[in-house]
Amino acid sequence: MSKLKPIGQQVIVLTGATSGIGLATARLAAKRGAKLLLVARNEAALAELAGEINAKGGHAAYAVADVAEKSQVDAAAAKAIAEFGHFDTWVNDAGAFMYGRMTDTKLEDQRRVFDVVYWGVVHGTLAAAEHLKAAGGSIVNVGSVLGEFAIPYQGPYCAAKFAVKGFTEAFRRETEAAGDPISLTLIKPAAIDTAFMEHARNAMGSPGTRNPPPAYHPHLVARAILHGCEHGNRDIMIGGAGGLSLVLANQAVPRVMDWVLSKVSRITQTSRNPGDPARRDNLYEVREDMGERSTLRPFTRKTSLLLEAQLNPAATVIAAALGTLALGAAARRRR
Repeated sequence: MSKLKPIGQQVIVLTGATSGIGLATARLAAKRGAKLLLVARNEAALAELAGEINAKGGHAAYAVADVAEKSQVDAAAAKAIAEFGHFDTWVNDAGAFMYGRMTDTKLEDQRRVFDVVYWGVVHGTLAAAEHLKAAGGSIVNVGSVLGEFAIPYQGPYCAAKFAVKGFTEAFRRETEAAGDPISLTLIKPAAIDTAFMEHARNAMGSPGTRNPPPAYHPHLVARAILHGCEHGNRDIMIGGAGGLSLVLANQAVPRVMDWVLSKVSRITQTSRNPGDPARRDNLYEVREDMGERSTLRPFTRKTSLLLEAQLNPAATVIAAALGTLALGAAARRRR
């Protein structure tokens, strides 16, 4: 793997740039000096975001693309090269969402989720690798903790995220075998407070949908993505309580998790609040963007100790060692 540049010296291609995690990442990357090629379906939102960044002294261009269409993704890669001469990192963040029992949801809707969530990553990764295998750089794929364990009523999304994990691992190993100077990072967020719930197609029979708590702030995922761009971490997970603890429980006691999730999943994913109707259901058609967070405003955690431990491993080890020494000294004093 080649040495990755600091964020302020990078050109980053970012899909899913006009909402939620992508929007938070675009703004943070621009603030840190990166040049950006913003990719999404919503041209009005892309123009607004690029204008916002450029007005603040940044450098952003955009390409309108549905990542489910390989030709449109390839055109976005060509636009980045035409605009900046090259790119250093490609971030695959675009998503499509739906809630409902798999027996109650249309197969074409399930395919659409897979086309965006899985094939969008494949199309972006292949386009990026074609350019980066010469000069080197990084690819950052936004997966999910739901690529580690599945929950009811988000079956197609979970299946697609499992596929994203498998594709990323296989492609990473093939890249290493070929000696290509490319790093691949997989980001695994827990539930994040974005427009996910409002943009999702709802087949639950409830006014609105939501994610199981706890929810985390999208800025945490933005930090993780940019860390991967700069340092090439293999995996970064966001959320101890809503992520790692559930992954470990699913590995240790899967039948217990089957029972627990069968009992709590519906009540934790339905809501009487439909959210902003202008955002509702963008599975096929563009809906309102330019919001980092949902209008449902759940209690949102703005910190993740698990994330900090991964981004600052040396400091975490030192803090743990100092804490152990302090506990030992306190115990001796009590004696």
